[in-house]
Amino acid sequence: MNRYFQSLQFILLALLLTTINAFAQSKKENKDRIDLSGTWSFQTDSLDKGVSEKWYTRKLNEEIKLPGSMTTNGKGDEVSTKTPWAGDILDMSWFKNDEYAKYRQPGNIKIPFWLQPTKYYRGAAWYQKTVNVPASWKGKHIQLFIERSHWETTVWVDDVKIGMENSLGTSHLFDIGSKLTSGTHRLTIRVDNQIKDINMGDNAHSVTDHTQTNWNGMIGELSMKARPLVFISDVQLYPDIDKKQILVKIEITNTTGNSKDVSIDLMASTNKSGAEKLKPFTKSLSAKENLQVIEITYPMGSNPLLWNEFHPNLYNLNVTLKQAESKEADSKQISFGMRDFKAKGTQLSINNDLIFLRGTLDCAAFPKTGFPPTDVTSWTKILSQVKSYGLNHVRFHSWCPPEAAFTAADKLGIFVQAECSAWSNGEKGAVIGDGKPLDKYIYEESERMVKAYGNHPSFVMMTYGNEPGGKNMVNYLTEFVNYWKVKDKRRLYTTAAGWPVVEASDFNNTPDPRIQGWGAGLTSIINKGAPRSDYDWTGIISKWKQPTVSHEIGQWCVYPNFREIKKYDGVLKAKNFEIFQDKLKENGMEKLADSFVLASGKLQALCYKADIEAALRTPGFAGFQLLGLNDFPGQGTALVGVLDPFWEAKGYITATEYSQFCNSVVLLARFPKMNYTNDEELVVPLEIANFGDGPIKKSVINWSIQSENGNKLFSGSFTSDGIPLGNAIKLGTIKQQIKSITKAQRLILKANIGSHANQWDIFVYPTTLPESANSVVVTQTLDTKAIEALNEGRNVLLTLKKGTVKPEMGGSVQIGFSSIFWNTAWTRKQPPTTLGILCNPKHPALTDFPAQYHSNWQWWDAMTHSSAIKLDAVAPQLNPIVRVIDDWVTATPLGLVFECKVGNGKLMVSSIDLISNQNTRPEARQLLYSLKKYMSSSNFKPSNTVDLVKIQGLYN
Repeated sequence: MNRYFQSLQFILLALLLTTINAFAQSKKENKDRIDLSGTWSFQTDSLDKGVSEKWYTRKLNEEIKLPGSMTTNGKGDEVSTKTPWAGDILDMSWFKNDEYAKYRQPGNIKIPFWLQPTKYYRGAAWYQKTVNVPASWKGKHIQLFIERSHWETTVWVDDVKIGMENSLGTSHLFDIGSKLTSGTHRLTIRVDNQIKDINMGDNAHSVTDHTQTNWNGMIGELSMKARPLVFISDVQLYPDIDKKQILVKIEITNTTGNSKDVSIDLMASTNKSGAEKLKPFTKSLSAKENLQVIEITYPMGSNPLLWNEFHPNLYNLNVTLKQAESKEADSKQISFGMRDFKAKGTQLSINNDLIFLRGTLDCAAFPKTGFPPTDVTSWTKILSQVKSYGLNHVRFHSWCPPEAAFTAADKLGIFVQAECSAWSNGEKGAVIGDGKPLDKYIYEESERMVKAYGNHPSFVMMTYGNEPGGKNMVNYLTEFVNYWKVKDKRRLYTTAAGWPVVEASDFNNTPDPRIQGWGAGLTSIINKGAPRSDYDWTGIISKWKQPTVSHEIGQWCVYPNFREIKKYDGVLKAKNFEIFQDKLKENGMEKLADSFVLASGKLQALCYKADIEAALRTPGFAGFQLLGLNDFPGQGTALVGVLDPFWEAKGYITATEYSQFCNSVVLLARFPKMNYTNDEELVVPLEIANFGDGPIKKSVINWSIQSENGNKLFSGSFTSDGIPLGNAIKLGTIKQQIKSITKAQRLILKANIGSHANQWDIFVYPTTLPESANSVVVTQTLDTKAIEALNEGRNVLLTLKKGTVKPEMGGSVQIGFSSIFWNTAWTRKQPPTTLGILCNPKHPALTDFPAQYHSNWQWWDAMTHSSAIKLDAVAPQLNPIVRVIDDWVTATPLGLVFECKVGNGKLMVSSIDLISNQNTRPEARQLLYSLKKYMSSSNFKPSNTVDLVKIQGLYN
């Protein structure tokens, strides 16, 4: 018992000493740091005369709170038709078309191309604060720290200019020096958010109004710090997992003017229980004048913990510099991970294990503030959501996030691709490699980024930026890659996100491997050919020796969720959504808004599943980057996410459902087709992509085919002696006769291996159908015979050939199977311009067709053999049996199948051709059967009456 109390006393004493030390350290930090957050004096400088008039010598006449921006403080101009936006606007109709005239009026300005800020300002602005320098800072080196500014800052202390910084992706640090006297001083900062000589492209997400806004201000930590005259200015760590050590490069700045004897203490530790305790290391040396870099090899023990996505083990290295004569000390603590990220043939590996990048883009959309968060909690929330959807990678598109994002990624095991803030696409003089100031800036910015964030294990990839332009870009970007490959091997480098593909790159980041590309329209895999899942990208990537990560795959749209509008309670408002909502109301469909979201969302999710699984099926592939998991609110409004800009779900697919087909371990099926007749045999190879936490041991793979109501119709299993890391690993082939399926229906093929499961919808139709009632007249034109039938009070089914609907009646609408790609404004109406179908699957007209309320593979045939019909051109408030969801910009009521009374008879109009090539189109044959059966029943009671001339005017 005495031993117990002795142990308890020892623990309490240790805790007390730890608390005292922590308090002393905190007190020292407070003594050596002045927090500059709070109220500042402020003044805008729209005429850019503040420097010539020496505004730094006088008190500014307004107030503002920092951290923050002008917009978060309600400063700036009202948005108008003259607002000098940063960002291309490809569709200029808002500025000139009559339909937008009411949104161009003062007091009712509403723009459709991106989220609208409450205030806007582009130019120089001045910020000023009185600081009281304590007497204890005498003889110390003083620095000004601005965690993130947007973007160019020039600093004066009293009347003395300290310098200018213009990094977009890192903190701004100003050395004030050691001659500042104690007492009050005037600190003045000029912030300029104009794109000037350094033109990174005003679509770059580092500066653009498309997403984070071209804000003016300062965020994150704002402080003045007192440092010893000999201090640690930088520490870079280079892990070597094979040698079980780190190379520590310490940059020492000596401002005394004389050499000083110092010692360096190193101590690495981890809070992981059971980890090996490491030993301290001390090195004595003479610190020369100005700046020097010393290198120390620090052993990480016999079994260092490694960092990866499944085990994001982190160490802390404490580096302390002590001066022999003054006893002053300076210290830095660096978080790092032991990892080796590299190419392995055409794939990627970490710590010699194969990985597959499952990425999304972060395009800097922050609707509450208009600028990125700088706290770890906010980034942990975002990246945890990313991980819950089965992803392990984030590409920061043409911008670099703050420190907190890397810290959160480190802790969660997320792989980061950061970019040097540029999208020099060749527009408006923004080019790379042609000798303009941007060329030098990219090298400077990349140096700053690597210095600031290079120790983070999550920072595994870097590019200059996005999709470059310029006649000399290939040579410039190749040299850029070669420079960094020699200078710092802690990560991989490529020329740019998108292009060019060059041999020098560590990996390719190219848009080629995806199921829909820019300009592909209706010729893409998902729109041109009958649905299947037995293809991959082997033919595309086989010509390259290095790993390929596909660039911006997906881009599948969903209808705007108008319930989202109320979420925009910060500086950015969804005025674009208000315009689209007004349009829907004008066209009498406001009650369908929620249904449009859910139905188009189901199609969007289906398209993403097809995209992602194609990537996972490809042997030797390195990964993909989605555009994106969440919405992109700019570039004409690109609603491409299953999450909204707040990283919140929209209600049609959960993280659990999404992560079945997007994860480290995914079961895959190579279907030669998704629509079958019941005289066929299902022959479906099953395979697996295993990029999990090691090989899978001997396992059983179970599969079943179920009906919609959950009844298990067929089942089987395969055994595996073991599954290594990799993909395109064959598990077995399902071979199943389906003659017993006599009713057209949706079937669900489910497969699982342990807790890993996936499923696919297929559709089966009977080869032979019962004889239909002969009372229904089926025709492709309202000829004399059909008109006579209507006059006699009979039932007529008009099924129009594709392309015969007049353009003004809907024939000009570009229908395809897939969802809209990116958006119609930015792609100049690339087809399809629709978002799938909406129907009531319980409508008696669809009783014998396997319908759901949304598009699935059973509708591919209909969508590719049809033309849309503008319903309001036929009759007001015409409610179709099968509706097409139009682009939200035009929001036209569109239909594929509707019923009406014409004369004495009853008419069913199908703008789906249900007759041509029926022997190869079981879906069309089945839908025709279902419609005819309904028309022969007592349920066929159209409520709308339409003049015959209106119907005849539909088609050529």
